[in-house]
Amino acid sequence: MAPKKQNKLKIIPLGGVSEIGKNMTVVEFGKDLIIVDSGLTFPDDNMPGIDLVIPDTDYLEKNKEKIKGIVVTHGHEDHIGAIPYILRKFDISVYGTKLTIGLIKTKLNEHGLSKKNLKVVEKGSSIKLGVFSVEFIQASHSIPDSVSFAITTPVGVIIFTGDFKIDYTPIDGDVMDLTRLAELGKNGVLALLADSTNVERPGYTLSEKSVGETFIDLFSKAKSRIIVATFASNVHRIQQVINAAEHYGRKIALSGRSMVNIVSVAKELNYLKVKDDTFIELKDIDKFKGNKIVLLTTGSQGEPMSALTRMAYGEHRKVQLVPEDTVIISASPIPGNEKTVSSIINKLTEIGVNIIYDTLADVHVSGHACQEELKLIHTLVKPKFFIPIHGEYRHLKKHAELAESLGMKKKNIFIGKNGNTFEFTKRSGKLIDTDHAGNILVDGLGIGDVGNIVLRDRKHLAEDGLIVVVITVNKDTGEIISEPDIISRGFVYVKENTNLMEEAKLVVEKSLSVCKNKDIKDWTTIKNSVRESLKKYVYGKIKRKPMILPVIIEA
Repeated sequence: MAPKKQNKLKIIPLGGVSEIGKNMTVVEFGKDLIIVDSGLTFPDDNMPGIDLVIPDTDYLEKNKEKIKGIVVTHGHEDHIGAIPYILRKFDISVYGTKLTIGLIKTKLNEHGLSKKNLKVVEKGSSIKLGVFSVEFIQASHSIPDSVSFAITTPVGVIIFTGDFKIDYTPIDGDVMDLTRLAELGKNGVLALLADSTNVERPGYTLSEKSVGETFIDLFSKAKSRIIVATFASNVHRIQQVINAAEHYGRKIALSGRSMVNIVSVAKELNYLKVKDDTFIELKDIDKFKGNKIVLLTTGSQGEPMSALTRMAYGEHRKVQLVPEDTVIISASPIPGNEKTVSSIINKLTEIGVNIIYDTLADVHVSGHACQEELKLIHTLVKPKFFIPIHGEYRHLKKHAELAESLGMKKKNIFIGKNGNTFEFTKRSGKLIDTDHAGNILVDGLGIGDVGNIVLRDRKHLAEDGLIVVVITVNKDTGEIISEPDIISRGFVYVKENTNLMEEAKLVVEKSLSVCKNKDIKDWTTIKNSVRESLKKYVYGKIKRKPMILPVIIEA
């Protein structure tokens, strides 16, 4: 009789490995599967027209009968942003701490989805999901109620740090539970999956309280209105702004939908300490003197439709910036956003406002651990195996080297990518180069209906423009009734290139004449002939390759 096949623990990242954002990881054993985080990311320059990018759910759909639930580390978009799209497909429960679930509720309201599957879990407690036991461990990050996970599986304990930093003086007083991590390490940890975002930075990440001290100093010097742009989800930063504003008797108005939503949830759940009369409506700011006003706004990354961008370009309906204003950008540019942020800073400088950003003052600190903090976690947890996550490949490689420098065997460190499968038994681990991952592109209300071919066409149109050739023929005889009509968009300015367009018509007519002489009557063949001849002509004339669409109309 053949020995019974042993089940192995599978860990499959569907997002967040070899990239920043879109964090989602599958933990699977036998007939049970849980999902850790479900985040989104924003499109890059190669995705024209795309609004959001979420992880591919094909693997989940193939194994949907196994899914026991989603557990969420904290409430940032790169960890919760995909949940509305996931819950449209799967009737599963979502477990998180109070603020995290509060923010998810807001998202589900916006999508018109039921909130019946949302479950609040207290920090320090555990839940049972199939064969898994998931312990919620207090962590420190730039948003309250952040947790790490210790997941007990049939082959051992695995730890997900989530996004974290070790802040000994956190704004909310909730210090990361290093004692519990040390206890788990003492008892034996099979695998550690740890945040790699800041692994390239030596030393320690500064405490969030250092930003509060800077705000107090800057607010004391401001003679008129203060506009602070930051991430709406950075609740600790918002608390610092509130503290400084109340210290100097200023009122706070909010601008930006996400800022209004998140502050509302955080206030309702008592994660923001604020006096009853501190917040005012944006429409009421002109009722107060400039030196009594603080505007808290979105747009720290220069997003095109954000409140700060509209202010910088004079397009905001309720706020017009003047030279007496002080603008504080309390964030550092996300990689890839540097040019956008720089453009906003230049526009603000043109207006003449007093602008302050991270290179001029300590108005931002990271929410992610630097090297010495990561070393502490590794030393406390003492995992048998290590998988660096939450970072681009260079971050993962650097984190692997850091783990090795602490004495971990190189063969026990796995640098993977989205879609890989990491398999574990009680004593062994290996990386299998499977491919279960991809991207789902969200464009307006369309989810996944834009793929590589559509993106290729969009790029083609954006880079080279479009030529439409309209040919009218007699539906009975097939004879061409009139000369071709050529319409172009994004190709050349027609009024200044009449000769080019007239010659293009002659090229089309010649192509049609050749088809007629060869007695070609198949519309597809005629269209291809017109397309190729016009393509060759245009490239020969001006070295461009516009998209060419021949259209035959029967009359």
